[in-house]
Amino acid sequence: MTLDLGSLDASDAALDPVSARRQRVLGIVIQEYTKNAQPVGSHTIANSYELGVSAATIRNDLAALERDGLLTHPHTSAGRIPTDAGYRFFVHRLLTDQELSTTERTQIRGEFNQVQRELDQLLRTSTAVLARTSQNAALAIPPRAVESRFKHLELVEIHDTKVLLVLVLQEGAVKQQIFDLDAAMGQDELSRLSNELNAKLHDCTADQVDARLDGLPPDGSDALLMQQVALLVRDVMQRHDHQSGGEIYRDGLTQVLEAPEFVESASMRKIVRVFEHRSLLDQIIGDYLADGDVHVVIAGDGRYDDLADISLVIGSYGVSERAVGVVGVMGPLRMAYGRNISVVRFVAGLMSDMVQDIYGYLPHDAAGKERN
Repeated sequence: MTLDLGSLDASDAALDPVSARRQRVLGIVIQEYTKNAQPVGSHTIANSYELGVSAATIRNDLAALERDGLLTHPHTSAGRIPTDAGYRFFVHRLLTDQELSTTERTQIRGEFNQVQRELDQLLRTSTAVLARTSQNAALAIPPRAVESRFKHLELVEIHDTKVLLVLVLQEGAVKQQIFDLDAAMGQDELSRLSNELNAKLHDCTADQVDARLDGLPPDGSDALLMQQVALLVRDVMQRHDHQSGGEIYRDGLTQVLEAPEFVESASMRKIVRVFEHRSLLDQIIGDYLADGDVHVVIAGDGRYDDLADISLVIGSYGVSERAVGVVGVMGPLRMAYGRNISVVRFVAGLMSDMVQDIYGYLPHDAAGKERN
């Protein structure tokens, strides 16, 4: 992890020199602890960084940061380590963008370009790239419609009054349901009715189905049958919209379990449980990804007890308001936040472009960032 220790954001410009230096000391502690997983003392900082003050002054700064709740120290060491609050302050106030190198971007883009435009392979590639580049566990959730949209239907004669509805949604989901007609109808008539409904319902959401049928004659067998099928389509689409997304793709858990934080069996079980816990991930994703940017969740941000000692960097991809999925990395609090934010954002952008290709949506940069 790299940190621009000589620069603070605009909100820090008015800080007195002591406060500014203490923020630099906090950044140094986090940088050193991320690299070595060892408490950081004043002599280490004084000998390795040119702050223009003595080790004694730095020791006072460390004590002040501890009083502020940003650092703590293990009982067996005089050095300090960051607290949850210290990591959050660092990420939100001190961290500067750390762009991936041109070589890394070219390599990652090349890996994606070699994959067939098939969603399963793209998701597997995304987790492999994220796990390798971040040295953390990686996850990806397939895109699903924010509101599913109608693409095509077929009505297929089965027997007597029984008919099979085959409904295809824009994001590729296929739904089937058998229902009964009031009277038997041949396949030719069912196909004609299918074509009429396809024209009327093209690209509509579940909530738009009723409006698409406005203007039909209030009576007549065709009108009644079209309304019956359309209402069935609406119900199927609404059920689909309320279902959770598909499989979670995962990679890199083994390398995270090698981190010192997860050597103990209880800590190991915790991160494995979170990694496998779909409903918890769904809740976090819903809470943090409304604006489509990359988000960092540190120790659950005080909202998720299961995430104590764990950090997540997650970002959405896809087409805003159409089909949205999630990619991210998970690891110890002691992670390289700047690098992980950059790689998640870059991979999310590449996935957005490829989802547009697969589903034929108009170009839209769901990650909102340049990917040169």
